[in-house]
Amino acid sequence: MSNWMALALAFVFFADADLPRVQSFRPSMTPLQTFPPGEEIPILPTLLTSAEEAQQNSSAENKSAGGAKSRTLQETSKLALIRYVSGEFAKAVKALPAGKTGFLVQVGKPINEEMLGRAVATRGAAVNTGDNVQITKLEFHDHSIVVDVNGGGRGKRHWRDHIQIGMGGNAPVIGRTSTTQQDQGPPGLQPGTGSTVFLEFNKSVPDLTPDDLKKLLAPFLDFSKERSAAVHWIDTLPVEMKQAITERRAVIGMDREEVVAAIGQPGRKVRERDAEGYDTEDWIYGTPPDKTVFVRFIGDRVTAIKQYPH
Repeated sequence: MSNWMALALAFVFFADADLPRVQSFRPSMTPLQTFPPGEEIPILPTLLTSAEEAQQNSSAENKSAGGAKSRTLQETSKLALIRYVSGEFAKAVKALPAGKTGFLVQVGKPINEEMLGRAVATRGAAVNTGDNVQITKLEFHDHSIVVDVNGGGRGKRHWRDHIQIGMGGNAPVIGRTSTTQQDQGPPGLQPGTGSTVFLEFNKSVPDLTPDDLKKLLAPFLDFSKERSAAVHWIDTLPVEMKQAITERRAVIGMDREEVVAAIGQPGRKVRERDAEGYDTEDWIYGTPPDKTVFVRFIGDRVTAIKQYPH
């Protein structure tokens, strides 16, 4: 009898211990919501909201990444600037100083007229107000764009111009090297005889269109009433050359100006004499072991194009 009593007490004890969990499965006393006939009831609203939020966050991150990328000057934009600004004609709005220091412009700030006047008075005017001028060279740096007008004021000699690097593992040869027509600039606009404008940005150079760059130069140069050298020049090219430039590739038979318009300025130039006695010039794009393109000139024309790795 005592055993049965013990079993009964144990059963009551365990039943009482489980009672709260039983209660937890009972429906709450909250009044049931009623839905009009035909109304859709949302299923798993929390999960759907989370998925939508994740998609929105991903989209925002992509936009942010794209925006960051577009804030710096892209290689394709550099090619467009070279093609449609370098070589363009304009009318000088202000006098520009001679000399290699040119004139520094802090982009986003007003032009310092007093400093400009002092530079012109001290070094002389390479460009006078009302002169017809031409953009003869653009250089791109991390925080600046250098604009040469009428050949620029910096001259043509640099210590790098006196170093000739032989290919195939040969040691560098120090000596006077010849200067190509591109190095000299257009006839009558020789390096050192014009002026240079340094466009300085307070951060990395942003992505610019040709019109953007012309607006930055507008305090000094008026492009509006001058013919477009770029459009006129491209229209005169043979169909195959125009197509190659549009497709951003160099082809045999191009001259230096056409190569620059197609694929930009090279990272390095190497001049040497080949086995047949011809003076050659190799334009090198890229750095081994990464993709590297060698464009070889004999005289003024491309005679060979090689890419490594193939």
